[in-house]
Amino acid sequence: MYANILPMYRRASMSTNTDNETQNASSSTQDAPKTPIEPIHLPTIEEIRGQDIWNNCAVRSVVSGVMGGGLGLFMGLFLGALDNPLMQEEMTGRQQLIFQAKQMGRRSWSSCKAFAIMGFIFSASECVVEKVRAKHDITNTVVAGCATGGAISARGGPKAACVGCAGFAAFSVVIEKFLERHS
Repeated sequence: MYANILPMYRRASMSTNTDNETQNASSSTQDAPKTPIEPIHLPTIEEIRGQDIWNNCAVRSVVSGVMGGGLGLFMGLFLGALDNPLMQEEMTGRQQLIFQAKQMGRRSWSSCKAFAIMGFIFSASECVVEKVRAKHDITNTVVAGCATGGAISARGGPKAACVGCAGFAAFSVVIEKFLERHS
């Protein structure tokens, strides 16, 4: 007799639990605000043209060169302002000001050229490698860094070019990992 009652009790308690669970689930869905589904917006013709222009390696390289030159200009102005004349005690205030302005101009122009060349070469080589490989990954950055470092330090000979290649490639990888552009 008890054997028949026990399974019936279990079925009744299970149906009560499922009723409570469905009530709790329905009340929680009613409490949560529903987010509206937004339609997908297709890019406009102007946006497509802008992307096409930016995907051109020549445009990307020139823009990077100009931006690198601007960065170098400001860094040169800042670092040139920190240089003190060697004969500071013997110079008048006006001579110090003229010396400081000339030093800032020389330093900023030198940094401007260096950063412009660096930005141009890196961007051009990365874009060309990306187009040839048809992939957007860290290998493009390594090759571009190697080409840039080798080109910048080529005047020092083949050994300096190899060291520059390895150093700039490693630096480029560290920056890419820090910015996490490639996943």
